[in-house]
Amino acid sequence: MSMSPRWKELILLSAAAVIPFVGWISLDLAREGRVVAGNVVYPLLLAGMFFLAHAVLRFLRPDADPILLPLTAALCYLGTVFLFRLNAHMARLQVIWLAVGLMVMLVLIAALKDYQALARYRYTLAVTGLVLLFSTMIVGTEVNGARLWIVLGPLRFQPSELAKILLAVFFAAYLADKKELIASAGRSFHGLNLPRLRDLGPLLTMWALSLLLLIFQRDLGSSLLFFGIFLAVLYVATARFSFVVVGVALFILGAVFTFYLFGHVQERVDTWLDPLNPETIQDESYQIAQSLFAFAEGGLSGTGLARGHPDIIPFVETDFIYASIGEEFGLFGAVAIVLLYLMFIARGLYLALRCDDDFGKLLAVGLTTIIALQSFIIMGGDTRLVPLTGITLPFVSYGGSSLVSNMLLLGLLLCVSAGPRDSAGRRRRSAGPARGSGEMQPQPLPDNKPQSGNGDGLEYGGR
Repeated sequence: MSMSPRWKELILLSAAAVIPFVGWISLDLAREGRVVAGNVVYPLLLAGMFFLAHAVLRFLRPDADPILLPLTAALCYLGTVFLFRLNAHMARLQVIWLAVGLMVMLVLIAALKDYQALARYRYTLAVTGLVLLFSTMIVGTEVNGARLWIVLGPLRFQPSELAKILLAVFFAAYLADKKELIASAGRSFHGLNLPRLRDLGPLLTMWALSLLLLIFQRDLGSSLLFFGIFLAVLYVATARFSFVVVGVALFILGAVFTFYLFGHVQERVDTWLDPLNPETIQDESYQIAQSLFAFAEGGLSGTGLARGHPDIIPFVETDFIYASIGEEFGLFGAVAIVLLYLMFIARGLYLALRCDDDFGKLLAVGLTTIIALQSFIIMGGDTRLVPLTGITLPFVSYGGSSLVSNMLLLGLLLCVSAGPRDSAGRRRRSAGPARGSGEMQPQPLPDNKPQSGNGDGLEYGGR
């Protein structure tokens, strides 16, 4: 007798719930030399929120994927434990934002009976995402050299965190509808089928958009993230490697262009190439140099929780929390974080392969790519694999807007995994997103058409 998805999820959540309890016991022993009974409220609160979310999912989406929520819980538990070790005030705020994020995720799952409805509002979502993305150019506040924040009294949020999800939905809907036109035959060059110039319009548009982000917002991470999401979804939609080649070539061209024209880009590259330069180690490259020292100090098994000195790294709670994990948990802990992300990414791609319609497939790929690229960029920056950027490590770093947006992302993936639903909440077989203007209702297939691909008789490009 097979176990239901929700029981699998409950077992995995119970295993993950060990993390916050062991973390708080370790922190108490390191700081006080004894276990402080009053501190047990924090692990109880954290575990209780995820168990409550699991209970609600039993009613809202009983057949949703059982792996994603426990993986998210494990990452959130580890991040919150390290935040309490580094900055107790930020950790308490993170717990509040985690509760808000889980609540928003459940509201989304309850309201979104059929995720394919999002495809009908693709252009509305695209305009909203672009407005959010470029709003900081007008009313944004510059923080640490990047103009990414909007400040409203005591609150500040990063519009690009929500914009990346809205644009990922647009990319999926647009390419599910237009992939046959974009993937039309091109010209062969040394065995590589290059696309025609007229087919490069969407790719060139996203390239220009990413350059504008880099120039006006001074944000390397968001620029690379948005272009990378579109490139990944485009490749999956068309199954043409030539788009990847052209996209990488455009990225290199844009990187060289911005390097020679903008001083902040040169500064990031210089500190990446030589972080131990005596002329910059006390200023521009101080963060990355201290991050490398932290990984070196951690060795294989780490110094132990609360027994290292990651707090000397500026902004360690946001940009460099991975370095603090590397110092106090060592290589073993750093690799464990990477494995958790790899399992999350593998699960997201598995859901894309299992999905019945093109929009669902591409949406799952786009959302999974967000987590993949964002975690790679920040962990690569902390370890000097790539130039440092100012984005957060998903579910781990401190950040309210980031955490809430990533919980929305998780909710969308859970909706895709459960399949489309009718107005009564019953699962139905997908007929694919509507074609054409984006405002039409999906039409059922005639009985004499094959039931494959995106529901219009066309095979999915990635198969």
